Amino acid sequence: MHQTTYDRIGTGYGEVRHPDPRIAARIEAALGDARSVVNVGAGAGSYEPAGLQVTGVEPSIEMIAQRPAGSAPVVQANAEELPFDDDSFDAAMAVLTVHHWADREAGLREMLRVARHRLVLVAFDTEALKQLWIADEYFPGILKLKRSSAGGSMDLAAALAATTVSPLPVPRDCEDLFFAALWARPEMLFDEAVVAPMWVWQSISPEERRAGRARLAADLESGAWDECYGHLRELEELDVGLRLVVSELG
Repeated sequence: MHQTTYDRIGTGYGEVRHPDPRIAARIEAALGDARSVVNVGAGAGSYEPAGLQVTGVEPSIEMIAQRPAGSAPVVQANAEELPFDDDSFDAAMAVLTVHHWADREAGLREMLRVARHRLVLVAFDTEALKQLWIADEYFPGILKLKRSSAGGSMDLAAALAATTVSPLPVPRDCEDLFFAALWARPEMLFDEAVVAPMWVWQSISPEERRAGRARLAADLESGAWDECYGHLRELEELDVGLRLVVSELG
């Protein structure tokens, strides 16, 4: 199997990308009465409900190696070629992964093939994401990346039947340190351990990273950031464009 993105950048991922229990509860609720679940693009095992029969599918050996002891069994494979029979699971889930797939349509067809009752996916609504200061003002390349990928929530909804799309607000103290989870913690964008495993961070140019950080550092020092966005530090949660996509299969 060829080297994946996270074989290159995934070192340290499990140290900063802990599942947030509030987001996890929403995902588990969306799985409904499912008892067996395949987690496509399973990564280091985040958001796999402990009480269900979960099987992970992950192409990156680096990410598989970071799954904690006692995690669900995992198969090294791609979303586009799931190594399971038809209707093998009650549900299929995929969390912040579709934009990494080489062929979104093929991956969704495979999820539909192996799931009996529902699909549960988490993705970004890029139109809502453009309101976030991180992507809008300091690192616009992030928004360009998200817009150019085929894994946005509205793309998924259009590709699936019987779909609901719901906002998934991100807590201010979210334990899962993906880039948009830092909406009230700008200082963390200077922490190399936090940003190093981020696909979006690694995918924008070093020049944009340096320039964005320089602007942000200057605005934090002058108080300009807090003047514009300091009110965010008082909010408990914020809609940053994260969406829960659920498709009922009957």
